[in-house]
Amino acid sequence: MQLKGKTFTNISITLAAASCALAAPVTAQPSELGSWDVDAGLLIYAESDHQVQAYEGALSLTKQIDDERSINLKGIIDVLTGASPNGAVTQNKAQTFTRPSGNGSYITAASDTSIDDTFHDTRVALSTQYQQQLSRLWLYSGGAYLSKEYDYLALSINSALARDFNNRNTTASLGFSYAYDTIEPEGGIPDPGVSVDDPNNRLTDSDTKQTLDFLFGLTQVIDRQTLMQLNYSISDVNGYQTDPFKILSVVDSNGWANDYVYENRPDQRTKQSLFWRTKYNIQPSGQVLDVSYRYFWDDWGITSHTIDSKWRVQLSNQHFIEPHLRYYCQQAADFYRVYLDEGQPAPEYMTADYRLGELQTYTVGLKYGLPIAGNEFSVRLEYYLTQVSGDDSLAKGAGMAGLDIYPDKSAIMLQSFYRF
Repeated sequence: MQLKGKTFTNISITLAAASCALAAPVTAQPSELGSWDVDAGLLIYAESDHQVQAYEGALSLTKQIDDERSINLKGIIDVLTGASPNGAVTQNKAQTFTRPSGNGSYITAASDTSIDDTFHDTRVALSTQYQQQLSRLWLYSGGAYLSKEYDYLALSINSALARDFNNRNTTASLGFSYAYDTIEPEGGIPDPGVSVDDPNNRLTDSDTKQTLDFLFGLTQVIDRQTLMQLNYSISDVNGYQTDPFKILSVVDSNGWANDYVYENRPDQRTKQSLFWRTKYNIQPSGQVLDVSYRYFWDDWGITSHTIDSKWRVQLSNQHFIEPHLRYYCQQAADFYRVYLDEGQPAPEYMTADYRLGELQTYTVGLKYGLPIAGNEFSVRLEYYLTQVSGDDSLAKGAGMAGLDIYPDKSAIMLQSFYRF
């Protein structure tokens, strides 16, 4: 299964992290030179109703080579099991689906969310990042990334440059990344809009996608307690962007699904976003308030707003707690459909994937940190809720009477980190 839909891997986030690191260069002290800093992390993610379960382990190694150069090496292993919604609309009868590979079938009970019980995969990701102070005012960063799943290979490179101004109180940064992905789903690439039961519904064995990202950033020291950051990013994606495992129901006038067809998404997408972030150090308590806002839009018709806040409260003996609140809302893609009407021409582009629909998400969490053997250990517990919205009148006829065709989803995330 393709893991790119998860929050774990995103080349834009990698690029942003590289550029943001340039905005706040740190010169190593002599005692730090030549030593390795190690960050180890574990993530457990569990969705409700026995859907996706994810386990991720990460190890990050950073070495300060000298006063001007550092290198980071990172490895990640993800293991996913469980079930994932296949896009079919909920029905007042049991539904039988052909497996994505074309081999075999599975059954969803009446009134249950249609989920693919074959969802499982393992991903191994490796990355490296090099950073060098070119001069007193210039800083460079560059890196590479590789991720391999059963049916998905992702390769990327990134680079960023930053310059300080205004007595080093202002930093401007420019970054880019290029990614080349290859997907080779079991059974091949399905023919969009063709019935899943059609024996000739495969186009080719594999397909590719290319992504080019640019990020422009500005970081400003406002005063001794306040740091502000503003980023603009633009991303151009070309190639195969359809999810080969997602389908749509073809529904008659009484609301019964009599067929299922594969979805289709455009092979070009331009994404843009504006990001604002402020960190404020509350003196003399040492508490840190971190608030950010992100506005996103693309040419698929999706717009979104994200508000994120963290408040780090320092306790005694180097212990701390950090409450976390996040809100996200999204407008649906132009080609999002809950289902297709029988007898009507199928649109060129169509998807019933709730991740491209109208939705709101809420995250509430708490992080607790403490020193262990002179090093920092922390654990974070978060609750994640997704509420999908839409036109309830689309639940028509006996086939969908009394059913929620926009079911909520929830998940629990547990993360632990150890830095030494």
